[in-house]
Amino acid sequence: MKYFVFYFLLFISHLAQAQDFYDMATVQTIEVTFTQSNWDALMDAQKNGAGDYIMAQSVTINGVTMDSIGAKYKGNSSYNSNQTKNPWHIELDTYKDHSYDGYTDIKLANGRNDPSFVRDVLGFQVGRQYMDAPLSNYANLYVNGNLIGLYTNTESISKKFVNSRFGSKNNAFFDCSPPAGAGPQSNDFPNLVYMGQDSTDYYDAYGMKSDEGWQELIDLCDTLSNNIADIEKIIDVDRALWMLAFDNVIVNLDSYIGRFAQNYYLYRSDYDQFFPVIWDLNESFGVFSQTGTSNLNSTAQKQQMNHLLHENDAIFPLVQKLLSVPMYKRMYLAHIKTMLLENFDNGAYYNIASSLQATIDASVQADQNKFYTYANFTSNLNNDVTGGGGPGPGGASIPGIANLMNARSSYLLGLSDFTQTEPTIANIAQSNPTPLINETITVTTDITNENTVYLGYRNEKIAPFTRVQMYDDGAHNDGAANDGTYGTDLTISNTFTQYYIYAENANIGKFSPVRAEYEYYTITATTTNPTIGDVVINEFMASNDATAADQDGEFDDWVELFNNTSSSIDLDGYFLTDNANDLVQWPFPAGTTIPANGYLIIWADNDIAQTGLHANFKLSSAGETIILLDANGGIIDEVSYVNQTTDISYGRFPNGTGSFQTMPPTFNAENSLNTSTESLFSQKLEINVFPNPADQSFHLAINAKEEKQVSIYDLNGRLTYQNSITQNRIIDTSNWAPGMYILRVEGSVLKVVIN
Repeated sequence: MKYFVFYFLLFISHLAQAQDFYDMATVQTIEVTFTQSNWDALMDAQKNGAGDYIMAQSVTINGVTMDSIGAKYKGNSSYNSNQTKNPWHIELDTYKDHSYDGYTDIKLANGRNDPSFVRDVLGFQVGRQYMDAPLSNYANLYVNGNLIGLYTNTESISKKFVNSRFGSKNNAFFDCSPPAGAGPQSNDFPNLVYMGQDSTDYYDAYGMKSDEGWQELIDLCDTLSNNIADIEKIIDVDRALWMLAFDNVIVNLDSYIGRFAQNYYLYRSDYDQFFPVIWDLNESFGVFSQTGTSNLNSTAQKQQMNHLLHENDAIFPLVQKLLSVPMYKRMYLAHIKTMLLENFDNGAYYNIASSLQATIDASVQADQNKFYTYANFTSNLNNDVTGGGGPGPGGASIPGIANLMNARSSYLLGLSDFTQTEPTIANIAQSNPTPLINETITVTTDITNENTVYLGYRNEKIAPFTRVQMYDDGAHNDGAANDGTYGTDLTISNTFTQYYIYAENANIGKFSPVRAEYEYYTITATTTNPTIGDVVINEFMASNDATAADQDGEFDDWVELFNNTSSSIDLDGYFLTDNANDLVQWPFPAGTTIPANGYLIIWADNDIAQTGLHANFKLSSAGETIILLDANGGIIDEVSYVNQTTDISYGRFPNGTGSFQTMPPTFNAENSLNTSTESLFSQKLEINVFPNPADQSFHLAINAKEEKQVSIYDLNGRLTYQNSITQNRIIDTSNWAPGMYILRVEGSVLKVVIN
């Protein structure tokens, strides 16, 4: 009998694979079902009362149904009990342990003040280039079969979010928006003004999402106001500067730099630094007009809004105090210039916004509860909108995004702060690009138009960068003195070192890479004796629709390791990654071992909250590289691959030592090109059965052009299954007794094992 792999896999009736929940090119479908006919009144009552969730009978997301979920209205000015289309918070795990694509909280914004429908999604797309910011796209929301409308679907800033970005979730965590809502009725704003050591003075301005942390917040405010020299010990200054630059560039005044100084989060890392995270961009790109010190009532005023807004305003200490430090101000200017050149001067933002509008065009037309007309939608990308059925903040005109940003980009880039000569950074090099751990190397770079040059480095992910000065004095392995080449020594103390270069003159700074500190260069170190060949990447699947499910029944990507030795190996300190720039992306949990001559499965599903070995990345079926590092930081195995076919794996043959090739999957078992299926008699047909052994089902594929009768018998000769098929079929074995079965197709006989 001949066995072969169906590379194009026409033989599987695939299960529907969930699209990435925040894919910007996809409009999600969310259908909520209530048993209560007065669900809207119940939601209104809860919004205006305790704010608890209402239990919905079910929610169906892109065809996947979950029962007993929590739902409630959210929002401040965007909520109104008299409108049909209110913003929602859907919590999948309120009553049962549900999740979708790894997410449990769904935040839906109604676009109340955005005729263009793109401000949230476009703004977050720009922001994610420079800082950790939520994912965002769109969803059509149905309730009890009725379309409520098109919503912006933005990733919740939750403990799951901070854990995935910052590596922890139990530290001080604040929603920097007044718990009772910002507005003229209150003067309690989360502006980080120091109000003394009594925590109760901060309660009305900040919402605490952690179990404790008021003292840490007070320490931040105190340090910001009274000890700016120590500010880097308590907040990530670079992230704060990126946030302030971002809000200013896109005229996002419903933010820290606006009247209410709100709509951001603060999370304190394990290194005692607060990280700011932007939130709620529906009034960005000039919708909100109040700066807190003045009102910008016209688009022309917003086009020329001061890029140093609040530089001298004590009620905005994050701006005032940071920009009072000359280096921080030059970094801030560098960040503004980078953001303008990469997004607005070149028109990149407009192409993205146009693509977003094309994606949602049909959904906008179908939305009978939208706050603006379809004509307003098509117009507002370019032109200001007044009226049109939408409320507008205070009835004000809403700027056309291009009308605002094209003029604003030209205006800012024409200012002297951005036209004066900036430093140039080139020819960054290491004396040894592949050093050993504990080796000292020299980093050099060529700089012009500079006064001072720094190297920022760290060797632990999430840790603060340490800045050390670089010199052009001939004494730091930099060549001749004053030749424009700067150098500094760097001791490599870990498997990786992340670094960037920063240069400044009297006017402005320059980073390399320009998105630093969010992006950086990486030096990878090795040891003299990596354990190459002991533990290997043995097999993986980058598109798993029906081959193997994890403990929660989810068909996720997976990576199989194999131990080629006769002894168990402790994987404590090992790392697995699909990102060559982040070699320590996922550390194996302490206590993880792989048995002698045994296998270990890691689910590559970006869902580290699940029980078991779940990596914080997913595999791309379009191709990438998987890398395994040992506890000494040495790369002990890696595999690069191109397009993968659903439910076909890529593995070593012979098992553990051979080269990689496409094969039927042998999940957690010895790799075999015939999936352990044996021929008992001569073959007239080409047949494939996998997985084999099987659990709940197996795939049967034959190359017949006409129907063939398939008969399956247990070892007592009893007929278990019989049907006529042409090419392929999924055989359900969930009710079969474990054991061996005989499969017959004409003169062909195969053994199938059911676990």
